[in-house]
Amino acid sequence: MSNEDEFYDAVTGLDSDESCEGLSEASFKDARGFGCSIQKNNGSVPQENGIKKHRTSLPANMFARNTVSIWSILKKCIGLELSKITMPISFNEPLSFLQRISEYMEHTYLINRACSLSHSIERMQAVAAFAVSAVASQWDRTGKPFNPLLGETFELIREDQGFRLVSEQVSHHPPVSAFHAESLSGDFVFHGSIYPKLKFWGKSVEAEPRGTITLELLKHNEVYTWSNPYCCVHNIILGKLWIEQYGTVEIVNHSTGEKCVLNFKPCGMFGKELHKVEGYIQDK
Repeated sequence: MSNEDEFYDAVTGLDSDESCEGLSEASFKDARGFGCSIQKNNGSVPQENGIKKHRTSLPANMFARNTVSIWSILKKCIGLELSKITMPISFNEPLSFLQRISEYMEHTYLINRACSLSHSIERMQAVAAFAVSAVASQWDRTGKPFNPLLGETFELIREDQGFRLVSEQVSHHPPVSAFHAESLSGDFVFHGSIYPKLKFWGKSVEAEPRGTITLELLKHNEVYTWSNPYCCVHNIILGKLWIEQYGTVEIVNHSTGEKCVLNFKPCGMFGKELHKVEGYIQDK
């Protein structure tokens, strides 16, 4: 293989006219903007209020992974870290981990609410609700995001929600992703680093949370820190895939000494505790 072939640029080398030949109308609908641009407004055209329209879902429907068997690959990997194992692409979703991080900001209104409250206990309640909401989108997501390249970045500006975010892959071995978000009005700063250590345990894959998440409420001179709960995807070998999050999350207000302890309850034998969270707040 020549150097020219090895570094062939698929974007600049694509002939847009030829790439659309032989595609049916149905395939255009399924693509929803992939390959050939067929949408009138894919988010790049501002609306009347000047704010760009942001997508609310991926451009294509996700296929079911329950029929995919990877036992032949994973049976030799029990107890190993999955970041060192080559996995079938069918278990990935078309997003990078840097994009997944931006989903922490889905419920930014909870941070804005915390900024507007006058009592520190009430602010802790709002911050705790935000900490839970930041992982809510994962409860139905069994697909693995793609690992970013070292130095890769992702930027997101949401004028409608009043924040901007940048994330970057800062280490490759081990894989560490860092992010920084801030309010457009200067009310808060949200930042942290994440090192998800994955392990395969026969019938499930467990993600051990590593890294600290920090939220600063600038108006109140308060700094909150916490870590994410454990995450586990079940029935990797056989059956319907399902996900649960469990473990203890401790949110600390370093300015007042107050603490919130959240217990993400494990599913249990009959599944009655699945996705349930309990917690309490300790004052100083």
